Amino acid sequence: MSRGGMARLGLALGLGFLWLPVLLLAGYAFSESRIPFQWGGFSLRWFAALAENERLLEAAWLSLRVALGSATLAVLLGGATGWVLARRGSFRGRALFGVLAGAPLVLPDVVMGLSLLLLFVLLEGATGWPAGRGATTILLAHATIGAAYVVVLAQARLAEMAPELEEAARDLGAGPATAFATITLPLMAPSLAAGWLLAFTLSLDDVVVASFVSGPAGTTLPMVVFSMLRLGLTPEVNALAVVILAVAALGGGLALLALRGLRRL
Repeated sequence: MSRGGMARLGLALGLGFLWLPVLLLAGYAFSESRIPFQWGGFSLRWFAALAENERLLEAAWLSLRVALGSATLAVLLGGATGWVLARRGSFRGRALFGVLAGAPLVLPDVVMGLSLLLLFVLLEGATGWPAGRGATTILLAHATIGAAYVVVLAQARLAEMAPELEEAARDLGAGPATAFATITLPLMAPSLAAGWLLAFTLSLDDVVVASFVSGPAGTTLPMVVFSMLRLGLTPEVNALAVVILAVAALGGGLALLALRGLRRL
């Protein structure tokens, strides 16, 4: 077999390994059978059942809101931290600051969840905020984890950028804020967009950390699906997976178009 044939075979095997389970899950969403993994003829009944399942829909809406908020906050915190690490040069404590900023990348989710739970409990006892645990504490926890990923992306992007571009803008009379807004921020935009998408996906997918920092008023979609495993899944979960895949495909397409537009600037 030629080298090109081997490459195509490897690509096909890799894509099949990744996508075959997803396609099977999506296919069974259109099955008439009540058993999630048994084909009983084509039907859309489970999409109609999903539209009437308030518990799943409320959890999905909560997860979406938390993911949007935590991803945005993660970009703000992580982008600023990455800029400091890449552009402020050497300062006392820089190494420790960098290690702490990237610590959530290597700490187990159980450790992160427990530590954030203890933090929120202590804050509530000392200041009264946050009052209980719910969507707010999940959002803050997910933003903490997502910010670590944004730091890495933003710092790597800034390391590729010549600081002379910003210095040239300063030499031409631009103030620090103007130079940042017109030179640095547009060049950082692709990494910030990628970081936002990564933080959004991590938040939407998280179960462990959310289980630690949530309360009765903060049950996200992954937590609901995980709890359904104990009682038995229904094809409504398959239908929900198809909806999520469709939304993800739409969002990914729009993000790709946006990144292409930014690269042309």
